[in-house]
Amino acid sequence: MRKVGYARVSTVDQDTSLQMDALKRAGVRTVFREAGSGVGPRPELQRAIASLSSGDLLVVWKIDRVARGLGDLIGILGRLKSVGAAITSLTEPLDTSSPIGEFTFQILGAVAQLERSMIRERVMAGQAAARARGKTWGTPRALADWEVAAAAEAWRSGWYMQSTLAEMLGVSVACLRDHIHRYEGRGRWAEARRLRLPQ
Repeated sequence: MRKVGYARVSTVDQDTSLQMDALKRAGVRTVFREAGSGVGPRPELQRAIASLSSGDLLVVWKIDRVARGLGDLIGILGRLKSVGAAITSLTEPLDTSSPIGEFTFQILGAVAQLERSMIRERVMAGQAAARARGKTWGTPRALADWEVAAAAEAWRSGWYMQSTLAEMLGVSVACLRDHIHRYEGRGRWAEARRLRLPQ
């Protein structure tokens, strides 16, 4: 069994010595080291996984060094399993090269699926309750439809400059232009022609 190590620290100022020493004591000779937040692409982790083949073992000091969360861990374990490799943590009871470790992996997958389902149900229930209270989503519009229609007609017919219309309506010129652009996109010029701004 070939052991491949992966060590990561959150910033370039931190040191991987603790992880490297632990990996060395575990008999790991090849180690991919990374410095940076786990939020990024983690190129060294991708290289480490790509170097694995059937029977190989990815060794990490702690699971949080390799995975951002449960969902990320499940994805990584799936990639390893697809090539016949396994993963083990030196400080936690996770070793997918053993039957118990494989069972743990299956339990983690079931927990992750349950968590996703529960989150989805909570979100849908929250949205339904909010709709029942009359809540809507998105940025509230600064102008009513009739105001936009009147402003669009007044500007297109040359009655007022956009800056004057914006001042009359109490919004910025950029805001007025955005509203007019969206209004025109809905093809409501027939209504616009029937409305006029008060002079």
